Amino acid sequence: MSPTPPPFPEYKLALLGFGTVGQTFLELLLERAPHLAEDPGIGFRVVGIASGSHGRAVNPAGLPLQELLDAYREGKSLDDFSTSPLPDSKAFIQSCGADALVETTPVNYQTGEPALGCLREAIQLGMHAVTANKGPVVHGYQELTNLARQAGVSFYFESAVMDGAPVFSIARCGLPGAVVEGFSGILNSTTNLILTRMEEGETQEEAITYAQSIGIAESDPSGDVDGWDAAVKVAALATVLMGIPLLPEQVDRTGIRGLTPDLIHDAAKEGKRWKLVCNAVRDPESPRGLKTTVQPEMVGADSNLFHVSGTSAILEITSDVLGKLTLIEEDPSPRTTAYGLLADLLNAFK
Repeated sequence: MSPTPPPFPEYKLALLGFGTVGQTFLELLLERAPHLAEDPGIGFRVVGIASGSHGRAVNPAGLPLQELLDAYREGKSLDDFSTSPLPDSKAFIQSCGADALVETTPVNYQTGEPALGCLREAIQLGMHAVTANKGPVVHGYQELTNLARQAGVSFYFESAVMDGAPVFSIARCGLPGAVVEGFSGILNSTTNLILTRMEEGETQEEAITYAQSIGIAESDPSGDVDGWDAAVKVAALATVLMGIPLLPEQVDRTGIRGLTPDLIHDAAKEGKRWKLVCNAVRDPESPRGLKTTVQPEMVGADSNLFHVSGTSAILEITSDVLGKLTLIEEDPSPRTTAYGLLADLLNAFK
C-alpha cells in the first residue's frame, strides 16, 4: 500500500554541500517541519544530499534525515543511502529530481566556480536555486537572475552576506522605487572578533589563534585578515543593491595586519576603536561610477559601528528617499545562516 500523501503541498529539496551550514539547515528543517505544515501549510522532502568528500545520496522517496545525519557524523559515506551511483555534482543535480537546490559549498573568490555552474545547471532544469555562497552572487548574479526569470523559478541568496539577516530582502521588497546611494558597515565577523580581543589585551596572533579554536577563522586566516572576504561582500552588495557589477579585486582593499596593540591602545585613549570598515558610494568621477573601500578606520562613539563588538555585524544602507537604514546582527551562528536559506525557500515557494 502506498503511503498517504500529506494534506499540504510537499516540495522536494536537494542539498549541495553538507558542511556545518548544510547540517544545521537539515536540523532546522526537521525542527520547523510541524510549524511549516501549519503555516504556511507546506512540507519539504529531502531527496538528495551531496558532500564534498563523503559521497552523495539520492532517493526520490525521500532520505531518512536523522538517520543519515547521525551516520554522516560518525564518518560514514552518504553513498550508503543512495538508490543509484552518482559520480559527480552534475550527475547529482541531474538525477535528484528536486524542486529546489540548496547550495552551501565553499566560496571561490576568483571565479565563483564550481558553485556557479551547479546553480546554473539547477535553474536550467527548472529548480529554484538558493545559496549561501558569495561567489556565484558576485560572478553570476545577472546571468542567474535572468536564467531564473526565463525558467519561471527563483534565484535567492540571503545568507551570502550577514548570514540570515534580510539584507537583500530589504532592497528587493522594502525599497521599491528607491535608489541605493551607498552603504557602510562591518561585514567580516572574524576581523571584528580579532580587533575586539586585541582591545582586551591580546596580540593579533593570539586573537587569530582564539578565532581558529572556536571555528570562526580558517587555518589560513588570510581571506579574513587581508580583507578578501569583506571585499567579496562589498562586491555582492554593490552588484545587487546598487545595480553596478563589481568584482572583489576592483575594491580598494586594506586588511588589518598593520594594526598593532599600540595602535589599538592609542585609539582607546582617544575614545575610539579600530574597525575593518566596508564602504561603497556612487561617484561619477570613479571607474564604474562607484567608489568602494575595505580598510581599517578609527570610529568614535558617535558612530553606530563603534558599538558593534565580537562576531556581530552591521550594515547602514543610504537611499535617496529613506536616508540611512541600519541593520545590526548580533553574534550570528550557523543556525542564522541556515535560517536565511529556509527563508529563501519559503519565499521561492510562495
